[in-house]
Order: sequence, then structure tokens, then C-alpha cells
Amino acid sequence: MLSVAHLSVWYGATEVLRDVSFDVPEGQVIALLGGNGSGKTTVLNTLTGLIRPRAGTITLFGHDAAGWPPDRLVKQGMAHVPQGREVFATMTVGENLELGAVTRRDRTGIAADVAELQGLFPALAQHWRKRAGSLSGGEQQQVAIARALMSRPRLLLMDEPSAGLSPVVVDTMIDTIRTLHGRGLTIMLVEQNVGVAAAVADRAHVLQNGAIVHSGPARELINSREVLASYLGR
Repeated sequence: MLSVAHLSVWYGATEVLRDVSFDVPEGQVIALLGGNGSGKTTVLNTLTGLIRPRAGTITLFGHDAAGWPPDRLVKQGMAHVPQGREVFATMTVGENLELGAVTRRDRTGIAADVAELQGLFPALAQHWRKRAGSLSGGEQQQVAIARALMSRPRLLLMDEPSAGLSPVVVDTMIDTIRTLHGRGLTIMLVEQNVGVAAAVADRAHVLQNGAIVHSGPARELINSREVLASYLGR
């Protein structure tokens, strides 16, 4: 579904991603792990068209997608839940979800998806007309996920979805990821929280200083003392 090969990204004179390669097979949850400054968010920003790579290939659904603008990627079936949620704070919950469907024209299908997401996230139905910025962190995360799902993606990219959330809310978020995966959605999960990756991911890649230094089954990697101590700071 997604294949990244020998990706290189530079900020001015500094190389921030070096020869990064990984695959996200259809139907799997793939985790990208690493500490602050390891390059995880740069990977996502490159995949979503916000940054153009200097070298390497990005193959999405069989197409060379390196350099595609974000709207084309969304139309092709990729959606992004950004770090920090980034909801439109002064707009209502309903308006945030409407923006998630901006590339669609099937009004009946949009209405059906709204109803389905209100069932998946009951809090959104309760706060439908409230400003998204007035909600709790966990509720805003639900808005961000639901907004991304409104484009009907085949591949969902999630950047640090557990960041800033209480343990109870993180558990709820893990259940949500499992539910989405169970419905057939392919997910790429960028995380510092190794427990989240262990709970939901099939495979994991560890990023350090812009390069992938370990890859393997998620549970094996997060149980590796070398990985935890050297690359994740645990």
C-alpha cells in the first residue's frame, strides 16, 4: 500500500532524514518509534506532501507519490491525524468534520459517515454544536480522528495520538485504533509511547537521528533492552 525507499530530506544544509526505507502493507498497523528530534514528524510531513524530499521514492497504491500536494494525497486515499490534534478551535465539532469531507461530493454518503462516526465517538454527538477548542484533550483527539476519517481513507497516518492524554484516555484511544483496524483500515502510527505501539502494531521501526536503526515485530522491539535504553530513552 505504501512503500518508502531511500528517503532523504534536508533542512537547508542539514540532512534530517537519511536513507529511510520501510513498507506499510495493506491491512496492517505499522509503528514508527523514536525520541524527540529523531525525525518522526518529518517523515509524516514528507509523506503528506508538506515537505519535498531531496532523494528517494514514495510509492502509494502503486503510484509514485513523492511531491504530490496534500489534496491529491487525500483524494487518493491517505488521511493524516496531526500531532497536537490541531482542531479548528473556533469552529464547531460538526464544522470540523465537514472540513474533513471537503474533497467529497456524495452528500448522502457524507451524512451516513457522520452518523457512523457519532456512533463510534458518542461524545462528538453530544458536543456537535460546541466549539472544538472548548473540548477536553481526549475529545479533541476524537474530533481530529473523525475529521480524518470523513475523507474515507484507505491509509490513516497518526502522529503521536497519545501525546498529552491521561492513561485512561490513552486506553480508549488504543481501543479506537483496534476498532478502525478491525474494520479494514491500514494505519501508520508515529509514537514515543512504546506501550501504545506494542498494543496495536504488527511491526515497528525505530528512528534515531533521521535513520532507521531497528525494524521488526512490534512486541519484540519494545521488549528489547537495547532499543528501549539506547533509542527510546527508557
